[in-house]
Amino acid sequence: MHHAKPLPTNLVQRYHGWKATTFAENKGWYRRLAEDGQRPRAMVISCCDSRVQVTSMFGAEQGELFIHRNIANLVPPYNPDGDLHGTSAAVEYAVTVLKVAHLIILGHSQCGGVRGCYEMCSGAAPELLEKTSFIGRWMDLLQPGYDRVNELPEDQRPRALEHQAVLISLENLMTFPFVREAIEAERLSMHGLWTDIAEGELYAYEPERKDFHAI
Repeated sequence: MHHAKPLPTNLVQRYHGWKATTFAENKGWYRRLAEDGQRPRAMVISCCDSRVQVTSMFGAEQGELFIHRNIANLVPPYNPDGDLHGTSAAVEYAVTVLKVAHLIILGHSQCGGVRGCYEMCSGAAPELLEKTSFIGRWMDLLQPGYDRVNELPEDQRPRALEHQAVLISLENLMTFPFVREAIEAERLSMHGLWTDIAEGELYAYEPERKDFHAI
């Protein structure tokens, strides 16, 4: 027996407002999206954090971006072991079926997932080391990043680790054969971004300078 409850009233009211205005004014466009299918040019892998609004940031309309969100915008390495892999499935669909031209990893400031990894690796969150912690086992993906930033001044480590969440994801994407093939054939390009929520700034990783710089 399920335990689903009715939707909160404020969300119901917002939906009806959207249906009466935005949808009604663009009904032809929505019908075309439904009938023709989606043809997004880019996939964005971002954090679940409610403060990160990808469509607002890029002024994107429905149908423009294929967005996958998970804790700390991480991509695991290629591991076709027959287990459950939601992020890997989303990447496979975007690259092999939708054939997106751009694959973007978007990190952000004050990331709770990254903070959890930092605390786990530094011994301040032993509960995340438990095998039963979904968060802890997911954040194991970022362990190599913690090792890379551990010698920095302590006040610089959290932000540096947020950057590592982007870089490790880019590195892991290259372990997917279909991603590497698309990049080598110049059908696909990858981009690493990090946004400062408080300032509204967007930074892009520049490989030749091995650092993030404001766009």
